[in-house]
Amino acid sequence: MSMPPPFTRRLVQPEEGELLHAAGGVVNRVLEDGSVVGRRLGVLECRLPADWAGPPQHVHRAHDETFYVVQGTVRFASADLVADVSAGGFFSAPIGTPHGFGNPAGEPSLMLCTVSPQKYIDYFRELQALTRGSARLDRDVLAELMERFATELYPGAGRAARYCADRY
Repeated sequence: MSMPPPFTRRLVQPEEGELLHAAGGVVNRVLEDGSVVGRRLGVLECRLPADWAGPPQHVHRAHDETFYVVQGTVRFASADLVADVSAGGFFSAPIGTPHGFGNPAGEPSLMLCTVSPQKYIDYFRELQALTRGSARLDRDVLAELMERFATELYPGAGRAARYCADRY
């Protein structure tokens, strides 16, 4: 009798997982980095601080994202749609869909975010390295990082894009 092939799996306990700190006090905890699922999927727990404006609307050209609100309220924007989504709500941003998000409430919020394929988790790793010890991220550096990860600002982001670049 032959032995079954070994299983690949991941178990992340509440106190475990790689923590990626982003601008404005956002903390992303990596739950699945893609290594056990053939790089097809990445999963993040995203903690958004109270009254966090978030990034301007942007478009991903090489990965899909989904967001499930676990706690609090998250404001999603997609082109001309703006919606406050509370715990239990869901937002999907397939490739090419403009989107942005923030926390309009006076309380922190928590989301579960998926990226497919998982390569975009590396964006957050690089962003953390670039912002460590810096109050703001240079616009040109941010633009180069976004370009390498097939992400661009949505043309309708306008003034919000400049505001975001000034904050990062």
